[in-house]
Amino acid sequence: MAEGINVRFAGELQRFIQDRVSDGEGLYSSASEYIRDLVRRDYEREEQRKWQLLRNELKPGATADEAAFVPLDADTLISQAKARRKASGK
Repeated sequence: MAEGINVRFAGELQRFIQDRVSDGEGLYSSASEYIRDLVRRDYEREEQRKWQLLRNELKPGATADEAAFVPLDADTLISQAKARRKASGK
């Protein structure tokens, strides 16, 4: 069962929320619906931010000249890692 979260708003924030959910005039039918929508939008913004960070990290490799790439294979990488580990005494 999902755990609920209770939040209380007072003063100006409470009035602001009530304006969003007012009878027939607001965009939302309840304060809970409004808050859920805000959280979903924030979640989506965060996911978009993470994807943009990943795209920014990958862009240099995606746009690099193929001549800059060095061929590698798994066996060579594993052997090199084992040699470094052995040399460091771990």
